[in-house]
Amino acid sequence: MEVKTSLLDNMIGVGDMVLLEPLNEDSFIVNLRNRFDHNEIYTYIGSVVISMNPYRSLPIYTPQKVEEYRNRNFYELSPHIYALADEAYRSLRDQDKDQCILITGESGAGKTEASKLVMSYVAAVCGKGQEVNKVKEQLLQSNPVLEAFGNAKTMRNDNSSRFGKYMDIEFDFKGDPLGGVISNYLLEKSRVCKQPRGERNFHIFYQLLSGASDDTLMKLKLDRDFSKYNYLSLDSANVNGLDDAASFRTVRNAMQIVGFMEAEVQSVLELVAAVLKLGNIEFKPESRVNGFDESRVKDKNDLKEMCELLGIEQSVLERAFSYRTVEAKMEKMSTTLNVAQAYYARDALAKNLYSRLFSWLVTRINESIKAQAKTRHKVMGVLDIYGFEIFEDNSFEQFIINYCNEKLQQIFIELTLREEQEEYIREDIEWTNIEYFNNAIICDLIENNQNGILAMLDEECLRPGTVTDDTFLDKLNTICAEHQHFESRLNKNSKFLTDHSLPHSCFRIQHYAGKVLYRVEGFVDKNNDLLYRDLSQAMYKATHSLMRQLFPEGNPAKVNLKRPPTAGFQFKASVGVLMKNLQTKNPNYIRCIKPNDKKVAHIFTDSLVCHQVRYLGLVENVRVRRAGYAFRQPYESCLERYKMLCKKTWPHWRGPARDGVEVLLTDCSVPTEEFAYGRSKIFIRNPRTLFTLEERRRACLEDLATLIQKIYRGWKSRTHFLLLKKSQVVVAAWYRRYAQQNKYQKIKSATLVMQSFVRGWKARNILRQLKYEKRCKEAVTTIAAYWHGTQVRREYRKFFRANAGKKIYDFTIQRIMQKYFLGLKTTTMSPMDNTWPAKPYGFLEGAHTQLRRIFHLWRCKKYRGQFTEEKKAVYEEKLEASEIFKDKKALYPSSVSQPFKGDYLEIQKNPKYQKLNSAMEEKVLLADLVNKINRANGKGSPRLFLLTKSNFVLADQKTGQVKASVPLPDLASVSVSTQSDGFFALKLKEGSASASKGDFLLSSEHLIEIITKLHRIGTTAADRDQINIDISDEFLVQFKQDKVCVKFIQGGPKNGNSAACKRKNNRLLEVSVPSP
Repeated sequence: MEVKTSLLDNMIGVGDMVLLEPLNEDSFIVNLRNRFDHNEIYTYIGSVVISMNPYRSLPIYTPQKVEEYRNRNFYELSPHIYALADEAYRSLRDQDKDQCILITGESGAGKTEASKLVMSYVAAVCGKGQEVNKVKEQLLQSNPVLEAFGNAKTMRNDNSSRFGKYMDIEFDFKGDPLGGVISNYLLEKSRVCKQPRGERNFHIFYQLLSGASDDTLMKLKLDRDFSKYNYLSLDSANVNGLDDAASFRTVRNAMQIVGFMEAEVQSVLELVAAVLKLGNIEFKPESRVNGFDESRVKDKNDLKEMCELLGIEQSVLERAFSYRTVEAKMEKMSTTLNVAQAYYARDALAKNLYSRLFSWLVTRINESIKAQAKTRHKVMGVLDIYGFEIFEDNSFEQFIINYCNEKLQQIFIELTLREEQEEYIREDIEWTNIEYFNNAIICDLIENNQNGILAMLDEECLRPGTVTDDTFLDKLNTICAEHQHFESRLNKNSKFLTDHSLPHSCFRIQHYAGKVLYRVEGFVDKNNDLLYRDLSQAMYKATHSLMRQLFPEGNPAKVNLKRPPTAGFQFKASVGVLMKNLQTKNPNYIRCIKPNDKKVAHIFTDSLVCHQVRYLGLVENVRVRRAGYAFRQPYESCLERYKMLCKKTWPHWRGPARDGVEVLLTDCSVPTEEFAYGRSKIFIRNPRTLFTLEERRRACLEDLATLIQKIYRGWKSRTHFLLLKKSQVVVAAWYRRYAQQNKYQKIKSATLVMQSFVRGWKARNILRQLKYEKRCKEAVTTIAAYWHGTQVRREYRKFFRANAGKKIYDFTIQRIMQKYFLGLKTTTMSPMDNTWPAKPYGFLEGAHTQLRRIFHLWRCKKYRGQFTEEKKAVYEEKLEASEIFKDKKALYPSSVSQPFKGDYLEIQKNPKYQKLNSAMEEKVLLADLVNKINRANGKGSPRLFLLTKSNFVLADQKTGQVKASVPLPDLASVSVSTQSDGFFALKLKEGSASASKGDFLLSSEHLIEIITKLHRIGTTAADRDQINIDISDEFLVQFKQDKVCVKFIQGGPKNGNSAACKRKNNRLLEVSVPSP
């Protein structure tokens, strides 16, 4: 049986806040702190995950953890973001339900990291394959690109997302990713021009200046010094833990993986550089005749470089910063801009240029990662958007962000209640209405089309006449005065007139997360987001590849006099589309909480966490979840976990799981009002009931552990005893075997000794008998020999004296000749051996000479008989070489011991010379590497020398190309020196076809063999004259039209022991040969 862990096992604090007792804000915070102190950063509220930012790396995101949470029940393991990601992915894959994961929290709470963890987990558990891996890699690598252009260092977070991101990841029916679509919301473009103290501009500016190569910066006309750019804050340019140079390389690599072309990357960097240059443009006033001031550019160098980057005429952009054209129906009017208006126009252009570039990047990424298949896709959405923001100074951006969070809170409550109600209906449990705070009234205050704050702001922006932030506040005070969630000191409600915490230029809204004070300064301008038409048209005229896409309204052929939609209107529409999208999907929530403002580990600030818990509505969420039943679990899981509490269900229950749970709860005496039976789950109302079951289970497990230990120890002791018993039997058996073997060996040894003694006695008797018989035979033979000798001596005694002298003489001569001939046996069979035994006596002189001659002829004949035809030819060549060079050429003695090989290049086997070999019509008799001497400098060029019966060929060593082919009849003579060099000249007959190029002066290590073969071929050929061999230390060589003298001298060449040729003048080549 597989032992499964549970959320309730080894729990630190309470893993699911639904089970928290008692439930209040203090106990909620204490539980979070307790888990945070033990590195448990994740906690559940039902299916909602609370994530605490640990501000350090924890070993809980390893591949082993991914496998641990893969395909596991949500409550089966301890709380983790992987559990939520796995639940969402399996619901999408197996139940065909579109999913969305909503990640909320304030800046620095870890929303971006949470979205990365979700995407990385889904990428790890989905299918594999080359195309699937490519899609996953593109989806993951889109994050570094968007972070570089959309994130910045703030006081609360070193990598704060300054835009909202929603990504729809599309899957096929198998659950493999096909692509995705990214939507971005409200980039904080005001950061381009101005950053609060202690914060930075967007990362890409610092990454470009730190990580780009010098060549790239030169092309972009940039300098690495941050202080040279007005748009970059200097007090926090460098951030600990951020390597801008390495991040830039990561971004470049990510853009390449996503699918950006190199030209597109360069165009993007040019626009980033243009924004930096734009911030350096400064203006000065210039008085006109009419008394009005006109703005002029102070230093035009930055303007010039920016225009070169974008491909704009400098005069066109300079005029756009000085004049503004206003069109109304058929009329046009041009007005001058003062310095303040010029700076406003410059900053507006910078903000629009950067925000439109960011939108283009998102669109371009979508083109690369979008799904190619046209079939229906399963979709998982991941929303990473700003959390609720309450600053000391809250402006239009915070108002828009908090409006978005109000809408998310509204849909969160609706979807949570709907999910709870659907589960109750599905399980046939009676649904009781739950009271909760409905923030729809706050959403209506902001988004109402008639008298909502956004509608009034748009109306004020479009109204003719003088429009200021104060007139907008007056309108709010008039229309929203009676609204219970709107507060202003100037409205008709007298209770705020003396509220000094509410300044006159501000209004306050009571959001679901608390009251927020908004300063109206800048509301109208930020909502207008106005870019002068002259600047749009100037940008459209640029030759840069992206400018016409970014500023389509600048097209003179499509002039639209209608005002563009305001920022508030666009954001409201985007939020509306987002809410409709989220309502079609099954929601999954991750609530991110920041434990402290110092961005350091191990610090938990109660007041800060309490503030976030309040505005995220987490305690209220627990109450909604607990309004009915606090805990629910499938019957199978419940029975599997608690079956040991009842004897009837332990160890196995044979019937349906529900019947087993009923028997279990009845036996445990659980009150009936504390639980309810659903179709597939048991619902427990009070957490105390669950904890009571857990306590009883823990005690029962201890008893079971004791029982298991007892049984195990008994089994272990019995096993040990049986093992000892078996070992004793085996030892006894082996000992008895050993004793019998020893006894048998002793008996066998004694038997062998007795047998050997008997056999020895018998053998000695037989030996004595045989020796006796042998002595008898020898004695008879000796007696017979003596007897026969006596008889012979008696018979021949009478003839001995008459023939004794002659017989002694013959015997002596015979012994001398025998000894002489035996001495001849030591002579070797080598024809080269000239040794011969000395004659012992003078009378053998003639025979001695004749025998030596005959023996030498005979052994020469025997030696020749061993020769093959090839070896015979070699010796004939050696003999001919001896006739030509012996005592004439100093090189000859060293060549005697070297056999004539002929083919030194192995031309038939070497594939390098296969083409050259196939071009030869006859058999190659000699193939060697020679040096062809150049007349101009005396240096040699390597050539292949091939000799056949009819011609010789010179070819290039590397290519095998034939350089010269000379028929042998055209060869008149060969000239060599008397020295030990390898130089020889092949002289051609005058008037022959080959003589046009002149003679050949060559050098080879096998000179003796080459000339011998040439001479032998000429000797054996009947149709041509014999080749003359001229051996002299000075001879003439014909080089085309001129004759050159080649002179050989003895000397010490500098390059070693080999001969060296050197050109002395136009008519003399001198060869230095080493002294012997």
